[in-house]
Amino acid sequence: MKLKLKNTPEQVELIKAMGSKNAIAAREAQEAFAAFLGPVVQQVLNQAGTAAGIYSEAPFDEDDSPSFPLDLYYNQGDNHVNVWSQNVAGGLPSSHVAGMQELKIATYRLDSAINMLRKYVRRARLDVVSKGVERMAQEILVKQERNAWAVLLKALGEASTGGTGHVIIGSSKDSGAGYFTMEDLNALMTRIRRINESFANGTPDVAYSNGLTDLYMSPERMQDIRGMAYQPMNTRVGPVTAGGGATGERVPTHGGAIALPDSVRSEIYNNAGSSEIYGVALNELNELGAGKKYCTLFGSYDGTSFHDTNDDLVVGLDNSKGAFIRPVAVQSETGGQVTTLADDQWSARSDKVGFYASVEEGRVCIDSRAVVGIQIEP
Repeated sequence: MKLKLKNTPEQVELIKAMGSKNAIAAREAQEAFAAFLGPVVQQVLNQAGTAAGIYSEAPFDEDDSPSFPLDLYYNQGDNHVNVWSQNVAGGLPSSHVAGMQELKIATYRLDSAINMLRKYVRRARLDVVSKGVERMAQEILVKQERNAWAVLLKALGEASTGGTGHVIIGSSKDSGAGYFTMEDLNALMTRIRRINESFANGTPDVAYSNGLTDLYMSPERMQDIRGMAYQPMNTRVGPVTAGGGATGERVPTHGGAIALPDSVRSEIYNNAGSSEIYGVALNELNELGAGKKYCTLFGSYDGTSFHDTNDDLVVGLDNSKGAFIRPVAVQSETGGQVTTLADDQWSARSDKVGFYASVEEGRVCIDSRAVVGIQIEP
């Protein structure tokens, strides 16, 4: 993420005015620049984060308390449901057991502040000001991403539907290879279909669930996908079955083979990878992978067989359900989500100019049937 302020005469004059020795003129310029920053920071948060493609926004007035009707998301026969959310930013996501009623959502404030020496603004150093704004947006973005994925991973680790867990052990476990296979993708697609039934316990309408729509995986698992382009069909085999084949050769087991049609392999090869397989969008995250922070986070929530230092995690989502919601406060004056103000803590003696930005939001998973996962063991 890189921000660059335009070098226009009007913008240069505004930045110079922020460092004026006239306190009134400087304050007015700082307030004008702060009003300009709000939409810029908001656009960065909407475009740069991975969670923006997962969570649906639910705007509410900054003086209201957001709520959601749970009966629209669950079967009418359910007596209670589990909902995952956070009460404070950075806190441990908790599972709430609630009846079929309206759910009140707790929100929290994420903020960041920057400051710079007045001499930089008096000289209209756009590079320094741009870096400051960039840093402010990045700090809020990092907090947003951590909170959003914490709720998602907590729901995945604890979720169970009809006694069936939402995390599957990868098919390559027995071979000791630790790679992502087409069989894993196929199993995820089946699992998410099985845990999503209609109100009549039958096949759901497309409007209710589209099945698996997105996969989030580490660079290593994307490497496995790219490798499918040049691996001959069925060369990766599992362990030899008892007695082997008729002539003692290695016999592929149920979980060992990668089999892709030549047309699909050619598409992956020609595009230097693939953005989707079987209509499922592929998303690469550096935060996933053995020992990386999202796997470490999931390991603390799962509490079963996941070893965050060795195991990898592939997360599958059904984004058609709208199960992940981000309540966000909207300012009554500007209609924006990000509040930016001139920071008044800096006195004339400090010779600094500062700005403060904040956003009030929440993260909640109201239906864990929208998330499944594959545990890749080495």
